[in-house]
Amino acid sequence: MNKVFDIGKFDLDVTLRDAALDPNCRPTKRMLANASIGVEPFDAYYSARELYETLQGVFQGLPNAKARLTQILSCHCDDYQRCLYYALAGRGVVQMLDDLEWLFELLGPRCQMSGHILRSGQHPAPMVNPYVSSEPDGPVPARNADFIEGPSWYLDPGLGGMIEE
Repeated sequence: MNKVFDIGKFDLDVTLRDAALDPNCRPTKRMLANASIGVEPFDAYYSARELYETLQGVFQGLPNAKARLTQILSCHCDDYQRCLYYALAGRGVVQMLDDLEWLFELLGPRCQMSGHILRSGQHPAPMVNPYVSSEPDGPVPARNADFIEGPSWYLDPGLGGMIEE
């Protein structure tokens, strides 16, 4: 006899919650996971990916990459991308890129699952958006693409002593 169980609505944040609590994850990765809980799946994925590609461009010295970074950090939308950036700022560009790549690899399947659920006519478990405003909550950096990259852009502190998966 086949039984049908009502398992309720799917929690799109379950992988982020797991990562946020994983003691084997680097603290910066746990911070990124925590910062992403409750953020709309498509917005979270594309915001993390855009920030990653922009930081990679600055690291590689691509034209207009610095202008793009200052545009992201001075944007008058919610603080999510700034939160991601400042959670990683000063950690070394290689670690910044590694952590952001890890994040959008978590966010990609979350985004796909959200799409599958919505296309099926269902809705995921309610998410509480952690950002109470669609505008910045406080001062934002000035748009000055003439900034000088500090040591975190060329000195890699390494991951000495950090637990890695």
